[in-house]
Amino acid sequence: MELTWNAYSRAELCAHGFTRRSLARALESGELLRVRRDRYVRTDIPAALQSAVRIGGRATCLTLLQMLGVFVFQNSRLHVHVPRGSSRLRSPGTTRAPLAPRADRAYRLHWMTLARQDEGTSTCVGVLDALIHAVICQPARYAIATLDSALHAGLIDEIDMGDIFAALPARFQVLRPLINGRAESGPETLVRLILRGLGCDIIPQVTFDGIGRVDLLVDGWLVIECDSREFHEAWEQQAKDRERDLRLAARGYATLRLTAAVIMTRPDDVIAAIRGMLTVRGVS
Repeated sequence: MELTWNAYSRAELCAHGFTRRSLARALESGELLRVRRDRYVRTDIPAALQSAVRIGGRATCLTLLQMLGVFVFQNSRLHVHVPRGSSRLRSPGTTRAPLAPRADRAYRLHWMTLARQDEGTSTCVGVLDALIHAVICQPARYAIATLDSALHAGLIDEIDMGDIFAALPARFQVLRPLINGRAESGPETLVRLILRGLGCDIIPQVTFDGIGRVDLLVDGWLVIECDSREFHEAWEQQAKDRERDLRLAARGYATLRLTAAVIMTRPDDVIAAIRGMLTVRGVS
């Protein structure tokens, strides 16, 4: 019998071929786990999904998006969608205790009516609703980066984007023109927004013959690369990056190479560096 990353009732398990005895054996062996009354899951599903079902809802927002590889800035909390009117919510760690007050900040409950009720699984909401929740949960610049990331990954399209903003409160509509699915990373989006705030002309993902694609071309002369440790920590890759910078310089382009850590934790330093280069260019 084939079970997926869903939560099942006893009746559903019986429909999959379980008997009372085989269900007891599956629970004893660790094949299945009872996470709350009449809700069973496979023990190999992610712990966040188990906890969401144990509470009485489904994983959503930053929790689900992290699992899907979508950019979110930071998240250590469990985000759970709970239908309006739900009762008997339990602790994410044990069915023996009721859900504690939110003061511990270990979780966030989302009570909004879902835009697409029929999407997702019994352990998580659909991607579109997770993104709606993520826009509300994050500061604007990170929400834009999250939407860029989902669009670039092909998890949503422009029609979906329209549905997302149709479901969001009016105050979020100003973000819609700032979405650009060409961005290949969250840090790249954050730098693009900084540049926009500085009044720069920005072209993302520009390809130079014989050199390759760069993250951002600014005002026609400044190339900005947003490097992540994962892809740039090896010396061989660093040597290739420097060769690219050398070839760009020979064509009259300056290069500013920023790490993801600096972009996300020291934005004021990024702004100062960009302003410094723009000032020098203006003087020359």
